[in-house]
Amino acid sequence: MKKIISAFMCVAMLGSLAACGSTAKPDGNSGESSQGQSSGTFTVGFDAEFPPMGFIAEDGSYVGFDLDLARETADRLGLEFVAQPINWDAKDQELASGNIDCIWNGFTISGREDSYTWTEAYMENDQVVVVRSDSDIATLADLAGATVAVQKDSSGLAALEENEALTSTFGSLIQEDSYLNAMMELESGAVDAIVMDEIVARYEITTSGKDFVVLDEIVASETYGVGFQLGNTELRDQVQGVLEDMASDGTLERISNEWFGEDVTIIGR
Repeated sequence: MKKIISAFMCVAMLGSLAACGSTAKPDGNSGESSQGQSSGTFTVGFDAEFPPMGFIAEDGSYVGFDLDLARETADRLGLEFVAQPINWDAKDQELASGNIDCIWNGFTISGREDSYTWTEAYMENDQVVVVRSDSDIATLADLAGATVAVQKDSSGLAALEENEALTSTFGSLIQEDSYLNAMMELESGAVDAIVMDEIVARYEITTSGKDFVVLDEIVASETYGVGFQLGNTELRDQVQGVLEDMASDGTLERISNEWFGEDVTIIGR
């Protein structure tokens, strides 16, 4: 993941502009179960405050790397694409109720293998620590006594819960509704550090100009996949097939280059 850092600096603005030009306006959802082809729609649940995977652009449209992949997938399946923002800690209820067909938004497979029906991993990521540039925190050991923020029901939280040796040293652990809220808290000094996805951290630092740094030590490594309701293998298989086709014909590489300046996907590798 560290190899994409310099690429972010070169293409963050270009990628955002290209995405804004190729994405749809916010879509609503009727509330009835879409279930893929049965209704002719492909409704994707995502966190609208999770750039660059899925977020709200300045013009109010929903944009992001994952949303571009999902839109292309819907087109190839002959389905209408619906981008459905959700509260991340309510994602399981949204999926179980049929309000969304899948969760596609930097969704970590690790630790959730048996809770969803997954595509194969399409991207790698690390959970990292973000601090202010003037912070005395330079290593994980320096987090002793610190106030650390993390998003509710996130893979960052799961990684911390599995690392009691680390979290037991914190002064406190605060769960935020979104990482953008956590970054505002970090900027104001209300928290000392954030544990979050590296891909999101570096994108936000680059595009916002926030005076933050990412520690060299990682908390955990993981992979991203598309998650479906447990047992929904039919739609999963359709999406998996499209992803493999997109990897073969260069579409994954093209979309990845638009956002990251290089191909960060791992399908077929």
